[in-house]
Amino acid sequence: MPAPTSPPAWSDALSDWYGRTARDLPWRRADFSEQYGAWGTLVSEFMLQQTPVARVIPHLEAWLERWPTPAAMATATPAQVVHQWANLGYPRRALWLHRAAVQVVEHHDGVVPREVSKLLELSGIGDYTARAVAVFHYGDRHPVVDTNTRRVIARLVEGLSAPEPPSARDLTRMSTLLPEARAASSVFNAAMMELGAVVCTARSPKCEVCPLASDCAWLKAGQPQTGDRRRRQARYEGSDRQARGALLRMLREAPEHRVPAGVAAEHWPDGGQRDRAIDSLVADGLIEASDGELRLPA
Repeated sequence: MPAPTSPPAWSDALSDWYGRTARDLPWRRADFSEQYGAWGTLVSEFMLQQTPVARVIPHLEAWLERWPTPAAMATATPAQVVHQWANLGYPRRALWLHRAAVQVVEHHDGVVPREVSKLLELSGIGDYTARAVAVFHYGDRHPVVDTNTRRVIARLVEGLSAPEPPSARDLTRMSTLLPEARAASSVFNAAMMELGAVVCTARSPKCEVCPLASDCAWLKAGQPQTGDRRRRQARYEGSDRQARGALLRMLREAPEHRVPAGVAAEHWPDGGQRDRAIDSLVADGLIEASDGELRLPA
């Protein structure tokens, strides 16, 4: 990681804008941090991966009411966490979060660690989540880069309509933009993400209200379409992902979270796709199949 450099001239304007306009989200409130500590931040970041904020909020509140600490969640069964995850999507995250809670209890006395290196050792945690916990709860100085941040950097600094595919360069680039003070760098990280989420959006950027419009390289260049080389996600409708979701929903809603294997045909008629979905769910540890029965994991 390069040594800190002077922050860009527009960093103060961005942070000021964030202070005036930031959305009132549960994980940004002081009482949230006081009540749930770093565990609350960790749970929210797990849920926010590839899931819209509006869908996350009610699930987050229910989750933390049921399991307000890693120790509380460590006593849950895999079936309970998969059921509680409901329709948030990418349900392997629920199992990873459960394993991370167990690891926090067993190796960190029930306290989510502060160091990025130790956070990265927990199940399901990558560069983004580890740094998000260290920055947004503990207030340390690290670059935090999500999809929104990458898009803002691409347009504002590099004059591109869309970011390049993710790479280690993302953290390096963000690191050179961070203010040196820890508190200021934490706000800056959050402000870059917020700008990308509500103003510098992928399809319909609101350049007319952007606080950094006068500094934007892409806007100055006339908003050229420079292409997008990122891998596109496959269509959801009719996909194996949709089949997996239908089968998991069936089990979450079934009495005792188990059904005869033949009942699955009623929930996904394409036999080949249904079998692939069942096999992949079993491989991921999200369901169990034995004795002619499907069930959530014990």
